[in-house]
Amino acid sequence: MESFLFQFFVFLTASVITVPIANKLGLGSVLGYLMAGIFIGPFGLSLISNVDTVMDFTEFGVVMMLFLVGLELKPSLLWKMRVPILGMGGLQVTLTAIVIGLIASIFLIWQQAIAVGMILALSSTALVVQTLKEKGLMATKTGRSVFSVLLFQDLAVIPMLALLPLLATVNSSETTHTDMVLINIEAYPEYAQLVIILLAVVSVFLIGKYASRPIFRMIAQTRIRELFIAAALAMVVGISLLMTVVGLSPALGTFLAGVALADSEYRHEIESDIEPFKGILLGIFFISIGASFDFTLIGNHLGMIFGISFGLMIIKFLILLGVARIFKMPLAQSSFFAINLAQGGEFAFVLFQFTKLNGVLESSVTETLVSAVAISMFFAPILFKIYEKMSKNRQKDAKESREMDKIDQNGHKVILAGFGRLGTDIGRFLISVGLKPVILDYDSANVEVLRRFGFEVYYGDVTRLDLLESAGASEAEVLIVSTSDLDISRKLIELAKKHYPNLKIVANAMDMDSTYKLMDMHVDQVREETFGTALRMGQDILVLLGMDPYEAYRLMRIFRKHNDEMIAELYEKRQGDLESYISAYQEQMSTLEALMQLDFAMNTQESDKVWTENNPNT
Repeated sequence: MESFLFQFFVFLTASVITVPIANKLGLGSVLGYLMAGIFIGPFGLSLISNVDTVMDFTEFGVVMMLFLVGLELKPSLLWKMRVPILGMGGLQVTLTAIVIGLIASIFLIWQQAIAVGMILALSSTALVVQTLKEKGLMATKTGRSVFSVLLFQDLAVIPMLALLPLLATVNSSETTHTDMVLINIEAYPEYAQLVIILLAVVSVFLIGKYASRPIFRMIAQTRIRELFIAAALAMVVGISLLMTVVGLSPALGTFLAGVALADSEYRHEIESDIEPFKGILLGIFFISIGASFDFTLIGNHLGMIFGISFGLMIIKFLILLGVARIFKMPLAQSSFFAINLAQGGEFAFVLFQFTKLNGVLESSVTETLVSAVAISMFFAPILFKIYEKMSKNRQKDAKESREMDKIDQNGHKVILAGFGRLGTDIGRFLISVGLKPVILDYDSANVEVLRRFGFEVYYGDVTRLDLLESAGASEAEVLIVSTSDLDISRKLIELAKKHYPNLKIVANAMDMDSTYKLMDMHVDQVREETFGTALRMGQDILVLLGMDPYEAYRLMRIFRKHNDEMIAELYEKRQGDLESYISAYQEQMSTLEALMQLDFAMNTQESDKVWTENNPNT
């Protein structure tokens, strides 16, 4: 027990140290976990000795991850995604297995080559999904395509587990796998084994679809959250045990159970309860992979293992690129799609062990290939980061290579710099009241899209003097700075103040800190981007709670007036120490609350009169 607690402590401490460093470098948490594993493993500080035991435990993180993935997939959604799942996923796995199998047949007999081809066709669901979520790319079109292929790969593990024992060629004491299961179903005839496996799979679906709902309903009525968590974990563990009994992958069993529960009213509660356990175990799983790197074996066969690893990634990248083009993905999206799935997968660790115990592959082959897969998973986040950097550079070069648009219109009163989310709404409002601004934007793709919608938008770097001059800054009255990039805003404001001192400037700020920095530049008006939306939502909430709509509108205006005064006073005090500023902020908030209560008690007409007198432009 003490040994287990020590190892668990080492794992958690290593992740706390390395993951923030990896995230700071932009490499993602997965690479941080792998680095932590190498650091504490037998070839690092040797704080962890028995990695295999820990791997058996932490593979449960993969089980939980696939259960949560299944929870997100309603059968109706699966049906809608049938084309990318079966088309892209099926084509990728088939082509990759054939190509790698043919190459492997040069060195191995055909049965072993087929096994190697099938296993290396799989990619890492855990690594890719984690990376896409961290980058916020899961909801993109390409992200969904990547996820579709991963789904097919996960489902393909079921037939692989059935086919691999048929490829057995090695006679070894390792070939028995009775220690892998609670009941040795090999004692039964082959037809009986198939029936048992099918019954187990059907049972998992029935448990998830029907049996679990009344159980969770009964537990939910107790209103004891700990009991609900225990029931959710018990179901995952129980299904894992059932799959282990019949020699199938626990991860695939829980994935099917998750799909069956996707329509359940308890789906979100189960997901939120299991998510923390999944995150911890999945992180430790990646640490275990890092700790399991056999640097002695890698050192003795350095060229061969790295050759297999990078050869695998190149072959899969090219095949995935071809699949993406077949399905008419744009080239940039095709590259992103291919780079995400080019590595080996975590199921390789399970399947190679399975092939060794079933006499399909020898230990020398599986150990070499496991090392190659682990290296590919290690380099995957690095390659993704390099691709991301190159992609940004290409976009930057494309922007810089495009010439600035020529603006031949004069006499406009307003120049609007930045036509993104906020700028579009400002522009629409000004156009609707008869003010047609000169609109400038530095995103060439955005310019083309907006022109298709009928907006007169001009491309160019808003911090260039010649662009401002051609936009009519010398004759205009107001410059609106609506970009969310503070550095660009400050450069533009400095340029405008230096060369066009009579130009009034209205600027957008993302937060309070940005507001103060722009106020330092003495612009005519600064507004926080989300402040108006927040006030309107607050006004809507008051109406929903039963308040008279005009009264809610009046209170919103009063709050805005007092808040502007508060910002001005806090701006003067922000130069002091942090504690003084916090104290001033708390005092201002108390004063604001008291003033709001006072104004609320005032007569509506008198309050509005005060407002109009003090704010003639409001």
